[in-house]
Amino acid sequence: MQVVSISSLKGGVGKTSVTLGLASAALAAGIPTLVVDLDPHADATTGLGVRSADQLDIGRLLKIARRGDLASNVMPSGWVASAIEQNPPSSGTKPILDVAVGSAYSGIYDRPDLGKRDLRRLTTLLSRLEGYGLVLIDCPPSLNGLTRMAWTASNRVLLVAEPGLFSVAGTERTMRAIELFKREFAPNLSTAGIVANRVRPGSNEHTFRLAEMRQMFGDLLLSPTITEQANWQQIQGATHSVHHWPGESARNAAGYFDELLRNMLDSGRLRSRVARRA
Repeated sequence: MQVVSISSLKGGVGKTSVTLGLASAALAAGIPTLVVDLDPHADATTGLGVRSADQLDIGRLLKIARRGDLASNVMPSGWVASAIEQNPPSSGTKPILDVAVGSAYSGIYDRPDLGKRDLRRLTTLLSRLEGYGLVLIDCPPSLNGLTRMAWTASNRVLLVAEPGLFSVAGTERTMRAIELFKREFAPNLSTAGIVANRVRPGSNEHTFRLAEMRQMFGDLLLSPTITEQANWQQIQGATHSVHHWPGESARNAAGYFDELLRNMLDSGRLRSRVARRA
């Protein structure tokens, strides 16, 4: 099971949008996936079409991590029904895209002074999970307790940046923060790469900043870059998967995320499943 934190220390770069795009690609590829919505704003939960129910949210599960049952409290994404309707599974196997529901309650852990015991709360919850090939953790845009808790539980960290001065500088700071965190808390953590998001191909500034990112980060800058989509807010507002939204623009965006998922994952089993779909 690959556990990947989607992170940025700068807000507003589309971190949750990238999480949703990768979740959409994983659903289309048939990879059993769990999205952990660790951002107290819970935008990923909303975007994945999850309706409120009696399940415990991730914040309350973290509070009772030693006895909490994450598997019994996940919710299926509303995207699954659309996926089945458009592509009925021939084998009878239902696609899996579940959500550990976000809420403002998780904010009680988003402080800078968490000890090692608290940092392992999410690790404890995930350690009892079975049946998923991929876990995507949508982190808040900070280096406080929730992000550090996510990094402790993860195999890899995927960074999201816009091709702008402040975002590129923020990404460099995040890289340094990951290295320091690895030394102290998570020696096996690695960087999955950097996603350049909301790229405008006709912008001279974006072209310049992308060249700068390639020089600074080398192979860590993943391909493809994610082009700014005019209808992205409409797709998210309808709580739809980009892979099941009509139109050429959505098909192009879905292709970006298919390729990005392939390039992000290093598990041979998962890579082969994505490749078969392509």
